[in-house]
Amino acid sequence: MLNTVYRLVAPRKFEVAFNNIDLLGEEVIVRPTHLSICHADQRYYQGTRPAEILAQKLPMALIHEGVGEVVFDAKGEFKPGDTVVMIPNTPTESDDVIAENYLRSSKFRASGFDGYMQDQVAMDRDRLVRLPDGIDKTVAAFTEIVSVSVHALRRFDTMAHQRREVVGIWGDGNLGYITAIFFKAMFPDTKLLIFGVDFEKLAGFTFADETYAVQNIPADLKVDHAIECVGGDASQKAIDQIIDHINPEGCISILGVSEYPVPINTRMVLEKGLRIYGSSRSGRADFQKTVDMYEENPEILNYLSNLVGAKVEITSIADMKTAFEMDIQKNLGKTIMIWNK
Repeated sequence: MLNTVYRLVAPRKFEVAFNNIDLLGEEVIVRPTHLSICHADQRYYQGTRPAEILAQKLPMALIHEGVGEVVFDAKGEFKPGDTVVMIPNTPTESDDVIAENYLRSSKFRASGFDGYMQDQVAMDRDRLVRLPDGIDKTVAAFTEIVSVSVHALRRFDTMAHQRREVVGIWGDGNLGYITAIFFKAMFPDTKLLIFGVDFEKLAGFTFADETYAVQNIPADLKVDHAIECVGGDASQKAIDQIIDHINPEGCISILGVSEYPVPINTRMVLEKGLRIYGSSRSGRADFQKTVDMYEENPEILNYLSNLVGAKVEITSIADMKTAFEMDIQKNLGKTIMIWNK
């Protein structure tokens, strides 16, 4: 079957390409319906990645967050019309110790090979999770970033000691908001504090126990563990504050992505006996856990719906550019492309 792919060939420039999909192969054919734009997509679209990286990666179809409908499955395990969440992480091997999202051999859509900006996507069947009926697809479109938070929190549960009376999350953006929602659902008995810079954003954390502006944190405030969701140039300041306010032997979870090395006060890390761990991407188990929590905790979807920003109907390349340009202007939330290609 001839398939149309919409690839970024240079910053802000999409072009049409074609490939062939084998209908008799092992893969399931999925038609994307709702796609969500991520910061990583924007770095490619705007050309802010280093030139050597762009030269290696492009041309490439963007987007690794999305849901779609099954078109065809030769094995019949999926039925036409089934709504599925698509998992971008694509392992090529398994390991008894290292998770699929940390294997250096794993591939990731829209970061080395084509993402979901296609008319049809051929997916390995274990890269699909059925989405229950009645779940808003504009919310489900960004399940991938949600699953990253769920992955980090599942690791937190195994790494953090059991004194969890107070936990702080640094970061009032999308990632901090999502992580906070799921933290409160997974650890309801823990007092959750949010630390950020934007008073309007902080006001949206209605489910948290307390919120603080980072410039006005009480000197005597302490947390047992902390999660960093800041990233970028502000990572160092956030991590420094966490080290100052965390109790001895606490656990620090790093989720924020920075393009540059971030200095850390190792003297206090040693003095306090802290444990620091990073989390990146997610695997099938994290996607399944996320979808299960959608069903078990309907209020989660209500909170996540606050992150749905612009919704752009996509019927042409001009519409794709419009969606990406609108996404650049947003302050908070996710731009969703309603993929009508």
